Amino acid sequence: MFDPVFYALAVPAVVFAGVSKGGFGSGAAFAATPILALVVEPAMALALMLPLLMLMDVAALRAYWRGWHGPSARVLILGSVPGIVLAGLLYDHAPPDLFRFMIGALAVGFVAFQLAQKAGWLRFAAGDFSARKGYLAGVAAGFTSFISHAGGPPVAVFLLSQPIRKTVYQATTVIVFWAINLLKLLPFLWLGFFTAETATASLMLAPLAFLGVWIGVRLHHMIPETYFFALTYVLLTVTGTRLIWVSLAG
Repeated sequence: MFDPVFYALAVPAVVFAGVSKGGFGSGAAFAATPILALVVEPAMALALMLPLLMLMDVAALRAYWRGWHGPSARVLILGSVPGIVLAGLLYDHAPPDLFRFMIGALAVGFVAFQLAQKAGWLRFAAGDFSARKGYLAGVAAGFTSFISHAGGPPVAVFLLSQPIRKTVYQATTVIVFWAINLLKLLPFLWLGFFTAETATASLMLAPLAFLGVWIGVRLHHMIPETYFFALTYVLLTVTGTRLIWVSLAG
């Protein structure tokens, strides 16, 4: 079974992921994966988090039901299918250190993306809905979501290029990642990611997933996302850099 060090990291990581899912666009929810990948194999970290993320999705769906932008959600979900297939094929033929590196790189890249956006170096001019851009964003989201549950940035880029309200944005990310996580379930089973040990740990952590979403839904209307993401950036920079170092040393 997992040791106390694992649970010392897993408990706050899962709550943090739930807060992101429930109130802050889902993008930072993947921070739990690089944190867990510090102490377990990447495949095990992914397997542990997928059922928990699916529980968070279901809990968040109720709060944002039918508040999403339908056309955007459809093209993102459809586009995610080939992205998931490509990632599954790659995962079946690559060593664990490659995925430690990729998870770390995605973590650090997420921080760079967010900071560049806030500094004004990246601008997403509001325009009309584009199905083609949505499909491409969906492919990228499916691939990165499979690798490290990190599909948030491609989805954010696509949605922020449209004139979309905060709550519609949040609701759209909830339904999109609910579908993407459901689509990942079969290839995760096929690749043998799930074990009795990961299932037991996920079951023990499940109440924390619901607690995190409950907190996130309430914080959505109470505090600016700036404070939440500031903590996210620190966590992702530290864990991402560590994973990159470990993968290269290995």
